[in-house]
Amino acid sequence: MKKLNDLKALPLLVFVLLLAGLAKEGEGHACSSTFFSALVQLIPCRAAVAPFSPIPPTEVCCNAVKTLGQACLCVLVNGPPIAGVDRNMALQLPEKCTANFDPCNLSHSLLPI
Repeated sequence: MKKLNDLKALPLLVFVLLLAGLAKEGEGHACSSTFFSALVQLIPCRAAVAPFSPIPPTEVCCNAVKTLGQACLCVLVNGPPIAGVDRNMALQLPEKCTANFDPCNLSHSLLPI
């Protein structure tokens, strides 16, 4: 049983190791958080960004989005895939939360072919 739990934790461990120091600049302002820190701040939004989720963002999620800011949200959506997160749902958070952010520019590698 312990091995199964270890296997479940492996993707998260790899994710943390790869992204702990990653930070990019967004439009206008730099994100002052690391990729991992920004991701942790958006944990309250997990249900709202799950693939095929009909659940709207909660007030706690919207406060986290507004606190995090547009630049850091753009770092997250332009970063590597995150298990259990629909990138398109994440891009809709500012609108659903009335955060009044400019849209994120998706990196070329994330644009549909």
